[in-house]
Amino acid sequence: MQTEPLPPPFTPSEEAFSDKKRSGRLSPERWAPWVAIIALLVAIYFRIAIKLVADWYNIPDYSHGFLVPLFALFLVWDNRDAIRATPVRPSWAGIGLIVFALVILILGVYGVELFTSRISFVFLLGGLIWTFFGRPMLNRLLFPLFVLVLAIPFPAIVFNQITFPLQLLASRVASIILPLFGVPVLQDGNVIELPVMKLEVAEACSGIRSLMSLFTLAVFYGYFLEKTTKRRVILALASIPIAVAANVVRIVGTGLFVQYWDPVKALGFFHEFSGWVMFVISLCCLYLVHRVMRLISPVKSKTI
Repeated sequence: MQTEPLPPPFTPSEEAFSDKKRSGRLSPERWAPWVAIIALLVAIYFRIAIKLVADWYNIPDYSHGFLVPLFALFLVWDNRDAIRATPVRPSWAGIGLIVFALVILILGVYGVELFTSRISFVFLLGGLIWTFFGRPMLNRLLFPLFVLVLAIPFPAIVFNQITFPLQLLASRVASIILPLFGVPVLQDGNVIELPVMKLEVAEACSGIRSLMSLFTLAVFYGYFLEKTTKRRVILALASIPIAVAANVVRIVGTGLFVQYWDPVKALGFFHEFSGWVMFVISLCCLYLVHRVMRLISPVKSKTI
C-alpha cells in the first residue's frame, strides 16, 4: 500500500510576519500619536510643573505633594486588571473638556493665577481619557485624578477664607481651656493675651498645615485599609476635626509653657517640636477612629 507524503508544516512567510509585526502593539502607527501628545503636555506644563515642585519644597503646608503623584500612579497600577477590563469607547464628547482645560490654562497663565493653570492639567487628562478611551474609562480613573488635586495648593483667596476662621476657632477654644489650668487670658481676635506676653495665632498656627497633610494621609490610609467608599470618606472627613483639635492642644500647650516655664523656649523649640508631636498624635487619633468604626460596624467577611 502506498502512502501519500504528509504536507510540509505551515511556516508563515517573512511578509506575513512583517505584517503581523506592523499590527502589533509596538508599531509606530500606535505609539507615535501618544509620544506626540506626551511631548506637547511636557512642553505646555514644564514651567508650571517646576514651580509646583518648588512650592512643595518651600511651602510646608504642601510638602506631601511629593507623594501624591506616586500614589496616583500606584492607584492606576493597583487597578490595572479592572482598567484592562473596562471597555474602550472613544467619544468626541471629551473634546469639550479638553477645550475647557485649555481655556482655564490660558486664563491661569495670562491672569497669573497658579491654581487655575495647575488644575487645568487634571481637567486636560480627564478630557484626553474621555476622548480616546471613553466615559467608562474616565469613571474608572476618577479617583486617581481626584488624588492629583490634593497636590495643588489652594488659591490665595480660598486659602485665606479657610485659615482665618481656623485662627479664630483655635484662639477661642484655647482661651476657654487655658483658664481651666489657672492661666488668665484675654482674647482679641486671633491674639491671646497672657499675663506674661501675647500669643498670636498666625496663619501657620491655624491648623491648615496639619489639616491638608492629615487629610491627604487619611485618603491614603483609607484606600489601603478599607474596601468601601463610604468608610474611606468617613476616615477622610474625620481628619478635619482631628487636625483642628490637635492644633488647639498645641496652642494650649504653648500657653502653659509660656506662663509656667520659659517664654523664649516655649515659642522656639517647643513650638516647632510640638507641631511634629501633634501630627503623630493626630495619626494615632485617626487610627483610633478607624478602630472604633470597625467595632461599631464590623466588616462582613465573605463566606465561600
